[in-house]
Amino acid sequence: MPKKVDHEARRQEISEALWRIASTRGLDGASLRDVAAEAGISLGRLQHYFRTKDEMLAFALQHINRLANQRIRARIEALEEEPTPRQVLRACLSGMLPLDAESRTGTLVGAAYFHRAVHDATLRAEAKDGIPKLRAFFTDQLRRAEERGELPPGRATEDEAMLLISLADGLSTYVLLDVHGPEQAMRLMDLQLANLFDRKETDPDH
Repeated sequence: MPKKVDHEARRQEISEALWRIASTRGLDGASLRDVAAEAGISLGRLQHYFRTKDEMLAFALQHINRLANQRIRARIEALEEEPTPRQVLRACLSGMLPLDAESRTGTLVGAAYFHRAVHDATLRAEAKDGIPKLRAFFTDQLRRAEERGELPPGRATEDEAMLLISLADGLSTYVLLDVHGPEQAMRLMDLQLANLFDRKETDPDH
C-alpha cells in the first residue's frame, strides 16, 4: 500500500526551509532551487507543492503568522483564570517581541517579508491583513479595562491600540539591530503600559 503523504505538513516543512534562508540572508536571492536544497528535496518535488515562488511566499507568511498567534494564545492561556485586560495586552505584546530564539527567527523572517512586501502587492496585502483584527482586539481590551475602572477615561481608542502595536514593531526592530536587548525591550513596553493605565487625568486649573 503506498505511503500516505501529509501534504500540509510537507508544505510547512518547505516553509520552514524558506524561513531559515530568510532569517540568514533575506528573501530576494532565495530561488525555488535554493529552498528545495534547504528542505532536502528535489526542485520537482517542491513544485509539486508550490507552483510559483509567490505562492510559496504567501503560504509561508500565513504559516508563520499562525505560529505567532499560537504562541500569543499560549501566553494568554498561561495567565490566571480571569486575566485583566492589561495582563492580556501584555501577553500579546510580549508575544510580538523577539524575546527568545524562536520569536527572534520569526521576527527576522517577518523583516525579510516586509522588505519584499513594500514592492510586492500580493505580499503587502497578506502582511496587512491581520492588522485591523489585532487593532480591534486591542481596542476591545482597552474598552474592557475602561469599563472595569482600570483605565483612565478617554484612552480606550483605536489610536492607543495602534500606538501599542507600533511600539512592539519598533522595539522588535531595535532588538534585531542590537540597539537594546530583549529585557530592555520588555521594560520599555511595561513603561508604556504603565503610562497608559496608571496615568491619572489632571485638572487643567491646577
